[in-house]
Amino acid sequence: MLPRAQQLGAFARCFSTTTRAQKHVAHIGGAPIKFPPSVTLAPTSNQVAITGPLGSTSVLLHEFVKLDFPDANTLSVSVQDPEIKVQRQMWGTTRTHIANAIVGMTEGFSVPLYLVGVGYRAAIEDDPRGTTDGGNGKRLNMKLGYSHSVMVPIPPHIKCEVPSPTKITLFCTDKHLLGLFAAKIRSYRKPEPYKGKGIFIGDEQIRIKSVKKK
Repeated sequence: MLPRAQQLGAFARCFSTTTRAQKHVAHIGGAPIKFPPSVTLAPTSNQVAITGPLGSTSVLLHEFVKLDFPDANTLSVSVQDPEIKVQRQMWGTTRTHIANAIVGMTEGFSVPLYLVGVGYRAAIEDDPRGTTDGGNGKRLNMKLGYSHSVMVPIPPHIKCEVPSPTKITLFCTDKHLLGLFAAKIRSYRKPEPYKGKGIFIGDEQIRIKSVKKK
């Protein structure tokens, strides 16, 4: 039977070997990006320009990020030294930003918002202030249970539709900007957990709480 010190040393060697074998595997960053022939990628030293049917955009790149085209209409993202923590963190992040930009320039992103509550409704109307406040000349007029209507100017990069009084559909080629504007609308009446009223984004659900009785 081996002494206790040798047993602990054997366990330590096995554990450290397994750890080294599983370190720095980028499941997201290492996945190749497939893009259609209608999309053009033009990488430079600090950014990659993406042009598609819906327009063009660019994604900033760190100096340690490398882009390669192993096959036609295929992009792979890598970093210089995966041993460095910052490079590992930005590996998958950069790959995700590029993939979202490609989808945005080809299909775009859309998200529905639902107004849940008695008397809650929304409508699109002309903004009397025009484009002076940075909007596109339209605004959302929402009734959310307050004593006043909530007016939200629609940004020029957002396409907004109201197919029904309790549903708002947003469309944008930038996923980040779309999420920011959807969160702004939701902030005017966040879902509350007692009656389940509020503005819900997509398939958002909340757990209803029971009222504490004395």
